[in-house]
Amino acid sequence: MSLKKFFLMAAAAATLSGCAMMPAGGGAPAASAQAEVAAAAERLRIAMIDPTAAALSALVADDLSYGHSGGKVDTKASFIADLVDGKSDFVTIVITEQTIKVVDANTAIVRHALAADTNDSGKPGKVALKILGVWQKQGGSWKLLARQAVRT
Repeated sequence: MSLKKFFLMAAAAATLSGCAMMPAGGGAPAASAQAEVAAAAERLRIAMIDPTAAALSALVADDLSYGHSGGKVDTKASFIADLVDGKSDFVTIVITEQTIKVVDANTAIVRHALAADTNDSGKPGKVALKILGVWQKQGGSWKLLARQAVRT
């Protein structure tokens, strides 16, 4: 096989595999779901700065697995309690470089960089992280199911 044919076949395979990964029904439903996930992620960002148990509970799944950059893994209950009690206190959160990949009608992968000013347990600090979040549509609402952070 010639090098030219090889590259043409590789390009065709890449194009077809990209089409196979598109959600059924074309781009409009995926774009709508992407906007819904982005809105939920923004509501979570705001709720982490000004936390209430009700707002946070509405945005995170009951089976939440929330991994911190230091290795601690929170459940829904411990995640909400730490924010509401001020043990984990975000003064500001800036999200950049966000990408959202809607995998199917009920699952989305969100990646972003997070820079924040913190006041954890009354101690001021700064944090810079890369975040991977898995969002799941539950009962008509997008909820954070899993999250993992790494320090940058």
